[in-house]
Amino acid sequence: MSKLTETDNEEVLRRDGCQHELWKTVKKKKVAYLGHVHRHDRYRLLQLIMMGKVAGERRIGRKRKSWLRNIREWTGIASATQLFSLAREKENYQKLTANLH
Repeated sequence: MSKLTETDNEEVLRRDGCQHELWKTVKKKKVAYLGHVHRHDRYRLLQLIMMGKVAGERRIGRKRKSWLRNIREWTGIASATQLFSLAREKENYQKLTANLH
């Protein structure tokens, strides 16, 4: 097995930097989309779907995080109701989206 060279290390760091920027972009887009949906009445059905829960039980095994739970963690807002309320305030919500890490 060969040792990693300086060039290999630089490549790994470059790829990691690209992935970090891509992840940051995905977070911002998902959070911004939630705000967009909650500010427009034409998305009423989608709003209900985002706020609702599916009845039934999850299979035994690893729990997956929901789309909404991810957004709550990224924004630091624990309550979905509070998040939906803030999403309707475009200027404040845009500040929240801009400050995601």
